[in-house]
Amino acid sequence: MSLSRWPAVAVLASALLVSANDWPEFRAAGGHGPGPGPVKWSATEGLLWNTPIPGKGWSSPVVLGKQIWLTTALDEGRSLRALCVDLDTGKMVYNVEIFTPEKPDFANNTNSHASPTPVIEKGRVYVSFGNMGNACLDTATGEVLWRNRTLRLDHKEGAASSPILWRDLFLLDCDGTDFDYLAALRKDTGKLAWKTHRSFDLAKVRFDLRKAYCTPQIAQIDGKDRILSVGAYRFACYDPETGKELWYVSHPGYNNAPRPAVAHGRVYLSTGWNRARLLAIRLDPAAKGDITKTHVDWECRDNVPRMSSILILGDTIFMVDDNGWGVLLNATDGTRFWKKRLVPLVAAAPVAAGKRVYVFGQKGQCAVLEPDRKGAHVIAKNQLAPGCMASPAVIDGTLVVRTRTHLCRIGGK
Repeated sequence: MSLSRWPAVAVLASALLVSANDWPEFRAAGGHGPGPGPVKWSATEGLLWNTPIPGKGWSSPVVLGKQIWLTTALDEGRSLRALCVDLDTGKMVYNVEIFTPEKPDFANNTNSHASPTPVIEKGRVYVSFGNMGNACLDTATGEVLWRNRTLRLDHKEGAASSPILWRDLFLLDCDGTDFDYLAALRKDTGKLAWKTHRSFDLAKVRFDLRKAYCTPQIAQIDGKDRILSVGAYRFACYDPETGKELWYVSHPGYNNAPRPAVAHGRVYLSTGWNRARLLAIRLDPAAKGDITKTHVDWECRDNVPRMSSILILGDTIFMVDDNGWGVLLNATDGTRFWKKRLVPLVAAAPVAAGKRVYVFGQKGQCAVLEPDRKGAHVIAKNQLAPGCMASPAVIDGTLVVRTRTHLCRIGGK
């Protein structure tokens, strides 16, 4: 394998025009940020700051300029809030209550009432609480500019799909036990622009096996922007202007959470529960309709994550399954180069700072790795209680990490 072109993302193009030191959405830049990145830290060393976060939420931090935004839920989901923290000092800048549902939706023990990650652009931050509502805030004042509670569905286990932006639209996957659709809201007003129901017939499966929790991806295929979105039993490509489905691939999973990754003319996706598969689907501008039998180049069935997203490292794929097994695959044909148990239990997606890779576990361990042609060598293991459900952001060679109780910035060398 070769890491000479790392990171190489041939087709992926973020919809947000930001600097290399910003992290505007879930899995920004495919999980890559500037390095070299820290190696050693603890609760008392290597932290630039460590700020307590009120309530409970698994949303990942997003960063633009000197602002970090995330969401949280107080009073068992009866107070849904957007928080802003200063990047340099860790000081809380805004704590804004967005929604106050009298009867919050259920969220299981591995989820929260504030799991979807915000998306940010100059002057505006957009937050989602799934069925409980979506909103836009002014980043300069913390003022709520609009709220929308029309995207209704039954998540069953709580919301988790994160929104993205495309031109003047706010895009969100809405996959529940009752409805499954993609929706686009106008960024300026929050009004519905379009809504497309998935073409898979949910009535074919049991109600509690119908849901999904994925975040859509924007890719350019032959110079045209396309939405790539994973739902239960179906992955599809859509026109972002109209929401029209262009083609689809059938797959055997549901509860999909990992965000699709695009590289080497393919999109790589996890099929979710029960036993996850990693599919490599060729992106073809001429594709139409059902391409399941014609465009799946290869699949992997071992150690595929159901919760964390994969990381493209040049011509290899790095991924960590739910039980903490790290794997390196050849991105061309799926051949496995390396496998090692890194940390116990993983929900957060791995990130790269320069040529270092970071895997944060639910129990507080973090493995720091340096991949090369022989595998991914563990150069350090650090403990950061009480563990991570959210995925970190990489900013100027530092890590912005949300644990279950705190937000911290790790900058030790």
